[in-house]
Amino acid sequence: MRKSTVTGSVPGSTARRLRHGGARHAICAALACGLLLAATDACGTGEPSSPGGAPGNNNPAMSPSPPASVGSRLPGVGDRMWQQVPAASRQVVVIYGDRRDSPDSLLVLYERGAAGWERTAAWPAHNGRLGWTTDHRMDDERTPVGVFGLTDAGGTLGNPGSRLPYWHDDHAFASTITDDEAHAHDFDYVIAINYNRLVGAPPYDWSRPDGVEKGGGIWLHLDHGDGTSACVTVPESGMRTLLRTLDPGDHPVVVMGDRERLMS
Repeated sequence: MRKSTVTGSVPGSTARRLRHGGARHAICAALACGLLLAATDACGTGEPSSPGGAPGNNNPAMSPSPPASVGSRLPGVGDRMWQQVPAASRQVVVIYGDRRDSPDSLLVLYERGAAGWERTAAWPAHNGRLGWTTDHRMDDERTPVGVFGLTDAGGTLGNPGSRLPYWHDDHAFASTITDDEAHAHDFDYVIAINYNRLVGAPPYDWSRPDGVEKGGGIWLHLDHGDGTSACVTVPESGMRTLLRTLDPGDHPVVVMGDRERLMS
């Protein structure tokens, strides 16, 4: 039986517009992360390099640890990227891609306190199977480089305590790859990356303000052990921690790219 609920504050017009979108939801879930065109996969410096590939969704290699101060500036993030981080942001997720053409990366959560920025958690991660790009296009199998907001979440599982508005829908987020156990839990939890999407809508909403050719449906979601169509994936423990930690009042953003372009 299908269940669809939303937890958190949703703009009235958006909630009304999406209330009866069952069939559309299923199409959007399939298109998110390039699932319809990907035959085998769901999307799907200063910091240490990621260990040789992220583990599966139930085998986290790293987890939250006691906060470590990094000072007034995030390590490995250059002037151009740093200037794009809103001054009001007190939570930043940085995804350090190993190389331009690599699917391996490291996700680090930073939070700003009275004494400056602190590194509060980190997990190995995966990005697009062909690496990174500054000109993302539909189905190019690369993850866009840039700074993007994190405002909306959801998944096939119930709300684990998300501070972001959370859309629980056991149909809209279901993977279309039903015969592959590796992808069975990809969308248990997702956080939408605000690249070419309608902010305030469920992650599966198909709105593309900059046009379909610019791609979209790029999420943080559970890792399946290898590269994605454009999304970024982390172990289940990482998704649960991010959902329970990222606070709309702290204006969380993600800064992501290969290490070379992050430093620009």
